[in-house]
Amino acid sequence: MHVLLCVVIKEILQLRHDRKMIPVLVIGPIMQLLALGYAANLDVTNIPLLVLDHDRTVQSRALVDRFLASGYFDLVGTEETPDRVEPWLLTGKAQVAVVIADGYGKALITGRTAKVQAIADGTDSKSALVGIGYVANIIAVAGAEAVTARLVRAGTTTAEGGATTAMRRASVELMPRVWYNADLRSRWFYVPAVLALVLMLITLLLPSMAVVREKEIGTMEQLLVTPIRPWQLIGGKLLPYVIIGMFDFCLITAIMRLLFGIPLRGSFLLLAAMTMLFLMSTLGLGLLVSTAVRTQQQAMMFSIFVVMIPMIYLSGLIFPIENMPAGFQYGTIVIPVRYYANVLRGVFLRGSGIDVLWRDAVILTVMGAIALLLAAVRFRRSLD
Repeated sequence: MHVLLCVVIKEILQLRHDRKMIPVLVIGPIMQLLALGYAANLDVTNIPLLVLDHDRTVQSRALVDRFLASGYFDLVGTEETPDRVEPWLLTGKAQVAVVIADGYGKALITGRTAKVQAIADGTDSKSALVGIGYVANIIAVAGAEAVTARLVRAGTTTAEGGATTAMRRASVELMPRVWYNADLRSRWFYVPAVLALVLMLITLLLPSMAVVREKEIGTMEQLLVTPIRPWQLIGGKLLPYVIIGMFDFCLITAIMRLLFGIPLRGSFLLLAAMTMLFLMSTLGLGLLVSTAVRTQQQAMMFSIFVVMIPMIYLSGLIFPIENMPAGFQYGTIVIPVRYYANVLRGVFLRGSGIDVLWRDAVILTVMGAIALLLAAVRFRRSLD
């Protein structure tokens, strides 16, 4: 253990003398968290709205007021003719145009079908779908209230000397309730992913480059002639990055709680333990990459394009696994980030305990053990 400790101290001193590496290890994760936390927001609000009101009645003006009062739309202009809609959408000044047909108000009063058209810019398909959904919901509420008003008027009409005619209609009332993220904030979904990305960067990319650097500058041969066993060299190389990874884990978790208000409903100690299991996989993959390349540039390119990017895309951190083709869904089974993503969102948002996350813990343990074993075997062969 004394020899292992000496190798760890040697690695830490080497990192300290590399002044360019300190910002990468400390400031880099913070910048990633701030950039993704503020920029990666899929909540669609303040949609530029263009209105064409051909009816010009109290009812049509009330409908426009509904759009503005919802908080989802910003009125950017009004037009008189439909041929003036396209320039607004073409230049991006408006994203949704609402056309209120002539006779809208009379149709609401008399119970006939009132016509409203919504035109959306489909360049950004998600924003277009969300915008159309907002419009449909607002119009549906306005229509339901108009129907209710007509029923009330009809039900309270009393003929002279006669009884009151009660018009009752059966109705179904929907009472939606969203658990764990009541406001449906997309930031709560994406910000925890930053933690997995940072840990992958530190414990996969940097260890692979550190091992290759020893080969490039010729110090690996010097280490081999010392009485250091392979497991001591491997442990000494990896342990500093475990320490740095756990430090960044605590730092990012604190920023997520204090700055972005992401709730931590589960156990912090459980999350830390699961993070250690995840680090076993990434450290093993980093060491495995170091045995397959010869230069630091190759290690960086191989780690990013062959390992990290596919893991990010197929892990469920950004894109739901359920929406992927069947072949890709089966491929995600061997990606450790998939299970760590379940852990992050389970502990942070749902408050899940080990009774729920034990399968992810077992899978991460097995994957980490396999990755470290394969990396150690290949590393020893490369030393020989």
